[in-house]
Order: sequence, then C-alpha cells, then structure tokens
Amino acid sequence: MIVVHHLENSRSQRILWLLEELGLAYEVRRYARDPKTMLAPPELTRIHPLGKSPLVEIDGQVLAETGAIVEYLVMREGGRLGPATDPAVGQRWRHYIHYAEGSMMPPLLALLVVGRLGLLGRPARKPLLAMFAVHLRWLDAELATRDWFAGDTFSAADVMMSFPLEAGRSRGGLDDRYPRLQAWLARIHARTGYRAALQKGGPYAFA
Repeated sequence: MIVVHHLENSRSQRILWLLEELGLAYEVRRYARDPKTMLAPPELTRIHPLGKSPLVEIDGQVLAETGAIVEYLVMREGGRLGPATDPAVGQRWRHYIHYAEGSMMPPLLALLVVGRLGLLGRPARKPLLAMFAVHLRWLDAELATRDWFAGDTFSAADVMMSFPLEAGRSRGGLDDRYPRLQAWLARIHARTGYRAALQKGGPYAFA
C-alpha cells in the first residue's frame, strides 16, 4: 500500500497527480495548515523529523522530497513517464525534474514572503518579479516547438513543473504575455489524472 501524507495547498498535490497518471492505488492522509502561520502541523514530524509534505510511505520506507519521490515512483514503475531513450529528451527530463524546485521555487518563495510583509515588502517585489520573468520568458520559448516540457509526450517532468507554474500564475506574473505557458496549464488541468487527484486531495488553491 502506498500512503501519501498530504498537506493542503502544497507540493504534495503533484504526488497524488503522478500516482493517478501511473494508475496506482494509494491512500491519502490529509493534514491542514495552521490557520495563523500557514505552516504544516506538528503531526507530520511523527512521520519524518523534518515535518514536511509530501511524505510517502511505500515498500517499508518513508520517502521525502518531491523530486526524489517522483523519480522513485517512475523507476519503480519501469520508467513510465520517465526519461526517454533519446539522450536529448532524457536530459531535458532530468533538467526539469530538478529545475522545478532548485531554480523556480526560491524566487516564488521570496515573493510569498514579501507579499506577507505588506508595505515593508514592496521594494523587493519588483526585482523578484523581474528575476522570475527571466524564467517565464525562457520557458514560454521552450514550448514553441512542443506541447510538453521534456518532449512530444506528457511525462513526470510536467508533473514537477506544475506547482511552480501554478504559483507563477498566482503571484509570479505569469499572464497573457506567456501564451504557451497558459496553454500548457490548460492542458494539464484538463487531464483526467489531474482532476482525479484534486478530488482525492481536497481543496487546492492552485499554488
């Protein structure tokens, strides 16, 4: 049995989506954020000392870190939705698996923090949006010749990219200036697996 310890409005929504796309049975254990701090509840530290989500219990072990969980599940399922045999496509797949968290999330997290600072955070907002716009312009150009990030078919790389781009539309300036990214978001939101994961995971503010 696969058990997903799922925190509302969090990165763990991607794990539910991947499991749906892979057609795997799983159990969801939901956790609510603290309404004042918006942090994960202390109950998660009983599963893993860091107390972060997603956490997945599978094959007798607890897995943490979204990208690592995604790679594990892809390998466990024989490479489905994984890197293609074509070296260039495979390298793009690996790039986006790590780029989603390593490069895209830091400026988005900073934007979230400065947004909560109100007037004190305003001076930092413009340079942070400019920093993130570099990513958006490049990503929009990347989709000029294909529908999906790694190649011509949907893959786990698209699952990983969903959270930062949903957050980008929410607070990072992703708007109609980036039509290919908007079209990509529409494609993933229309997928049966994505919609099924939303039903399993409960309320989700699309990052």
